[in-house]
Amino acid sequence: MVGKFSRGFLTLSLVAGLGGCNSASQGLDLSSNAAPANAQPVQAVVQAYCPQVVMRDQDAVYRSYARGGQDNPDKLLYQASFNDATRQCTANETTMTINLIAQGRVVQGPAGTPGSVTLPVLVEVVDGDNVLYSQKVAFPVKIPVGGTQFIFSKADVQIPNNAGGATRFTRVRLGFDTGPAKKPRRS
Repeated sequence: MVGKFSRGFLTLSLVAGLGGCNSASQGLDLSSNAAPANAQPVQAVVQAYCPQVVMRDQDAVYRSYARGGQDNPDKLLYQASFNDATRQCTANETTMTINLIAQGRVVQGPAGTPGSVTLPVLVEVVDGDNVLYSQKVAFPVKIPVGGTQFIFSKADVQIPNNAGGATRFTRVRLGFDTGPAKKPRRS
């Protein structure tokens, strides 16, 4: 008898509880569209397309040779390469700022010795054939015996911000450059 009473009481409690889920609260007027007096205004979140990072095969590896040993594997001082990259974008009405971070590796060659080297890193933002930003960065890396990994970071890449962000054709190109240093260009 105790078992029947408990099951009946449990069933009745469950039905009453579920019935309460479908009823409106007495203190809340659900028919009104007015916001409560103490409600904070909702701020719009601006979302924009953040350009992808691409590394072209011809720019992703940099080799330095001893004097007179260009392209001779026995005269290789060191080889640097980028492995992976990511980015984060922030934007206001006129400017998109891209924070670029990349992982790379420097390996000592047969003619190399441990020490410091300066890698000529080229960061460009292109939209189709139009170059929106271009800067060569002299990036110092210490090479221990054998080689090391490094993290390259450039937090101040700025391009004009269009409505909705960069176009779907805009790309951040990352690689190595051996030409003369360039000043940042913005259009």
